[in-house]
Amino acid sequence: MSVKTSTLTIDGKAIELPVKAGSIGPSVIDIAPLYKHTGMFTYDPGFTSTASCESQITYIDGDEGVLLYRGYPIEQLAEHGDFLETCYLLLYGELPTLAQKQDFDYRVTRHTMVHEQMTRFFQGFRRDAHPMAVMVGSVGALSAFYHDSTDISDPQQRMIASMRLIAKIPTLAAMAYKYSIGQPFVYPKNSLDYTSNFLHMAFSVPCEEYVPNPVLSRALDRIFILHADHEQNASTSTVRLAGSSGANPFACIAAGVACLWGPAHGGANEAALKMLEEIGTVDRIPHFVAKAKDKNDPFRLMGFGHRVYKNYDPRAKIMQRTTHEVLSELGIKDDPLLEVALELERIALHDEYFIEKKLYPNIDFYSGITLKALGFPTSMFTVLFALARTVGWIAQWKEMVEDPSQKIGRPRQLYTGSPQRDYVPVEQR
Repeated sequence: MSVKTSTLTIDGKAIELPVKAGSIGPSVIDIAPLYKHTGMFTYDPGFTSTASCESQITYIDGDEGVLLYRGYPIEQLAEHGDFLETCYLLLYGELPTLAQKQDFDYRVTRHTMVHEQMTRFFQGFRRDAHPMAVMVGSVGALSAFYHDSTDISDPQQRMIASMRLIAKIPTLAAMAYKYSIGQPFVYPKNSLDYTSNFLHMAFSVPCEEYVPNPVLSRALDRIFILHADHEQNASTSTVRLAGSSGANPFACIAAGVACLWGPAHGGANEAALKMLEEIGTVDRIPHFVAKAKDKNDPFRLMGFGHRVYKNYDPRAKIMQRTTHEVLSELGIKDDPLLEVALELERIALHDEYFIEKKLYPNIDFYSGITLKALGFPTSMFTVLFALARTVGWIAQWKEMVEDPSQKIGRPRQLYTGSPQRDYVPVEQR
């Protein structure tokens, strides 16, 4: 079987570089031998044309608007499955049998409690601390409470750490929310499913019974599925890079949470909601669209376009339907934010400016409205993103640790500073 190669010519010298093909998607040129043969590095800020790893977990075709988890279209998983089934799929590569799913659900459910001393850990934060700041600290602190599952060379410990993270992140997220509003922490209930249990921990109070609404629970569960993984994005790459040093899984996930906090990544749905609130009413849309088209105006329409998708984000279609279900269930018929969102969407899909630049609505465009309707403040939006993405981070971390070709991440650079120079004593400067 012939091996494909690519020829690179530098100063008249031809270098043969191997070409590797994936199961679907673009092939890659293996540039590992480049420095050895040429003394040169490649230069690719933002890694827009660089594959940092080999992975079997998630596939995105940005031009066609396709997102696959382990080969399964995101639309099918969101429509027919639940979040824990998606977790199993991402972790183990196959959809579970009924017996496997029951066992997996049981194990996750019985890992949801956190060490009681964690409650005192929370008291060290200011009351007005951002919930994401609390999440970064508390997730990192898990390694101090569960140090019996930090040996990454032990498959059993890796599995236990994975189960603990998937189970305990919702508990920590609910605790971060409760702490921010001054309400008592609520213990998890084993009788509830994963998402209903989170809603119970977030919104119940000791003085009255709380019954999760199954329609709202299902909507949030679908949101978790849509956010579970998204290939080698910034936070996932951060988790892999941290993990490549041999750091424990709790520290790696905390690094992912910290990266996700950035407004260009996990904070985008919060920014989209703030933009819709700024626009306010449908009649003000033309003014803001004109501002967005003006190259000299810094205003940007948030929730449109995507770094990878150059077509309609497949998750946005599901999210739009979910938004309507939630608003209908809650009896919200005349939501001005939704009216603004729908009109903006109509303009984006028909206006030549948006079509030419491929600025289609993305998932953040709708998720902010939905989470607000569910009762979450904007400060919690990125926390919920982190909750959902935890399983993707864990699956990617686990794959990276078990990859025999894995090396510690060490990007190179194009140095443009001063050349070598001699030190001058202070009195002579």
